Formats: sequence, structure tokens, C-alpha cells
Amino acid sequence: MSEAAAPAPVCVVGFDVGARRTGVAVGNTISATARAIAVVQTQASGQPDWNGFDRLVREWGPQLLIVGEPLTLDGEEQAATRRAREFARTLAQRYQLPVSLVDERSSSKEADRRFAEARRNGSARRSQAELLDAMAAQIIVERWLGHSF
Repeated sequence: MSEAAAPAPVCVVGFDVGARRTGVAVGNTISATARAIAVVQTQASGQPDWNGFDRLVREWGPQLLIVGEPLTLDGEEQAATRRAREFARTLAQRYQLPVSLVDERSSSKEADRRFAEARRNGSARRSQAELLDAMAAQIIVERWLGHSF
């Protein structure tokens, strides 16, 4: 009897890129789960806070990075799409890791729904609304996990 080799465990870090801040989540293929871990602010110059990303990548040691690709509802490119793709290219160069783009359409609406539910059950407060960006990153990672395994 032959056994198929199990895929190697993979830690992934996902990003929901925004103009003012970027949500970050981590996931893995062992549990096929993801969780929101951070929100990194964009600097006044408009550049990402690379020191913040450096710390997260060092801490989690991912084998793959995932970036949400913000297409329009019709699947068209927009300014945010180009910004996310440029961010993905910079990530790949900076960390020498593969980067996967994931369609993030409606991830913010799903994050809003989850945050509202967390507020209803008492596990989140209105003052934590900034975490919506990290929750959107979590959804992006969950989508990758759902389509990749």
C-alpha cells in the first residue's frame, strides 16, 4: 500500500492593503485557519511602515505571503488594485518569498459583519473598529486556504 505524501506545513501571512493602514493576518495549512494579528499604519509620506512589516515577517516566519487584490465588483482594475500589486511586488523583493494575490471582493463587508457579530456577543468594542482591516486580511487568508487545499 502506498501513501501519498502530505503537503509540507505552510505558514502564510496575509495583507489587506489600504491607503491609511494595512491589516495583517496569519494562517497555516495544518489547521487551515487564519487569525487577525495586526494593523500597520501607513506613514505620513504615504509609504508603508516597512519596519512594522519586518517585525511581523520575522516573528511569524512565513513561507508564503498573500495580498488581497481589490478588484471592482465587475472584476475590473482600479487604483487600489495597482497599489496592492505594487505592494505585492515589493514584498516579494524585500522578503524573497513567493506572493499570491487573492480576490478580496466583499472582504470588507464580511469583516464588517464579523465585527458587528463580535460586538453583539461582547468580544469586541466599537473602539476596536481599526481591527476591521486585520479581520479583512484574515478573510483574505481564509479564501486562499479554501482555494488552495
